[in-house]
Amino acid sequence: MPAALEGQILPERAQTIKTRIVVEGANGPTTPAADDILRERGILVVPDVLANAGGVTVSYFEWVQDFSSFFWSEDEINQRLERIMIGAFEAIWTLAAERKVSLRTATFIIACQRVLAAREQRGLYP
Repeated sequence: MPAALEGQILPERAQTIKTRIVVEGANGPTTPAADDILRERGILVVPDVLANAGGVTVSYFEWVQDFSSFFWSEDEINQRLERIMIGAFEAIWTLAAERKVSLRTATFIIACQRVLAAREQRGLYP
């Protein structure tokens, strides 16, 4: 689980990694070329935008609570976080399997679909 710096899994390292799953705790720890090698070798990569999204999600919860004068307990926050993270993972996993793409590609497809849907609903300049 690379969790410190970006660009740490290079093609040379990707060829020698002995694991079945890489969970990217850091932002951008795997170069695109290394990502391709890992995929070719059958190593599952849980991309950074999914693996480390919990902190950003909880920061959003803090903003919502402050903005709306809500006060959620730790249990409520954990339940909301779990629901969002599991939902995101399931959607990404399903799309990746359906389209036979990596989890990273599925993540970007879903993100683009959501941006497009928001633009269609709200217009370019809401």
